[in-house]
Amino acid sequence: MRGWLGRGRGEAFMVQAADEWRGTTVQVCGLWPYAIGTGTPMIGAPIGRHTHTGATVCCDPISWFQRAQLISNPSAFVLSNPGLGKSTLVRRMATGLAGYGVMPLVLGDLKPDYVDLIEALGGQVITLGRGRGYLNVLDPGEATGAAERLTGTARAQVLADAHGRRHTMVAALITIMRGNPPGDREETILDRALKVLDDRHTGVPVLADLLQVIRDAPPELRAVALDRGSDARYGDITENLEASLIGLVGGGRLGETFSQHTTNPMRRDRPVVYDVSAIDDNEADLQAATLLACWSAGFGTVTVANALADADLEPRRHYFVILDELWRALRAGKGMVDRVDALTRLNRQRGVGMAMVSHTMSDLLALPTEEDRMKARGFVERSGMVITGGLPPAEMPKLNSAVPFSRAEQDLLTGWADPPAWDPATGRETEPPGRGRFLIKVGGRPGIPVKVELTPAEASINDTNKRWHTQSRVGGEPAGLDTDTRPTPRVEAAAR
Repeated sequence: MRGWLGRGRGEAFMVQAADEWRGTTVQVCGLWPYAIGTGTPMIGAPIGRHTHTGATVCCDPISWFQRAQLISNPSAFVLSNPGLGKSTLVRRMATGLAGYGVMPLVLGDLKPDYVDLIEALGGQVITLGRGRGYLNVLDPGEATGAAERLTGTARAQVLADAHGRRHTMVAALITIMRGNPPGDREETILDRALKVLDDRHTGVPVLADLLQVIRDAPPELRAVALDRGSDARYGDITENLEASLIGLVGGGRLGETFSQHTTNPMRRDRPVVYDVSAIDDNEADLQAATLLACWSAGFGTVTVANALADADLEPRRHYFVILDELWRALRAGKGMVDRVDALTRLNRQRGVGMAMVSHTMSDLLALPTEEDRMKARGFVERSGMVITGGLPPAEMPKLNSAVPFSRAEQDLLTGWADPPAWDPATGRETEPPGRGRFLIKVGGRPGIPVKVELTPAEASINDTNKRWHTQSRVGGEPAGLDTDTRPTPRVEAAAR
């Protein structure tokens, strides 16, 4: 009961909230006891407001690791049901970090969700897919140019890293083609063939050049093949390897995506997104190979940038690597879990922050082998912060096994997963209760509930349902509709 009861005194059913201002402790210290602490971090990209106090919440893995020192690992794992704003949250972090000078790198955009953002930031969009673009796995990228500027040990390390990445990628492509990794002898032959190719070939080689080196049977390859001086024995030893390379060069299941010269080389001085959305989900092998190639090219570029910065030849650059739809990448083929596992363990040494995005813990634990499932759960356990949105109740035990959540926090997350209500006034569903709402968890500390708020400038680049908003028209008429069967103006306006 509020107000003053009694004759002539009046009764108020609502007391207007007092105005609030924000200031530093030096500015508001004299207002005691009317000053309170916000209780939320103010370092990092501005995400939104605390759902309980309305205080501004700033959060991103790099700022919390580098400046605030709130986490020990510059990485974040984002979990939520579809359609609640996971990608929007990560895009906000990327936008804020870009303002701090950090380069966002989206190494494989499967939807795509980040192309508009990278274009708005003045970045580079690299499109890959059948007939859309090529990524030469034998291209050393900027390593060759960087090696010419370096000397001594730094130069040798850059060249050795480039050689190792190319060898790993060729072996990975063969693994995807066969379903099994190449043998020890085949690995040795590939390693020696790449060295021979670098010594004899001028320019940037392609897989066809590597195949030709193996067919030419130079003495260096015959020595590691142990052919005992027999041409027939050498042919038998290299037959399977040659057949696999023919499949990569001749446009087999993986097409010609990796057998041609790179159409759009990646740059290290601007944001980059690899748009692989043209690859259909049914082509799991091609999708897996492309993601591996994008990751290899991206981290190879980061290695070159770090080497030049260590030699004081270029300014130090930090990168924010985004692995969205991680569950699709992990299921795409063998070797993907190990690849991501290696990346998550080396991000501090590489000077990169990382955001991994998936739907639920069930997606991570649905991998075929127990070893892969344990590694996938380790992604969540090792992350510097875990950001969760609305999740079904069945996910709580699995999530709680990796990160401790209180009962109140679990109830909050399951409430955000409730379906939207029906508004009879407009005849439409209301906004889902969990859209844009996330809980930021760091270890066993209490979570920070936040509501992501977008600015008008972000509205267009955060719309992932553009194809549902407008109906294609041909000659001014709705596509697929006869002029005699046009909908009424009211129905057409509602559809529009």
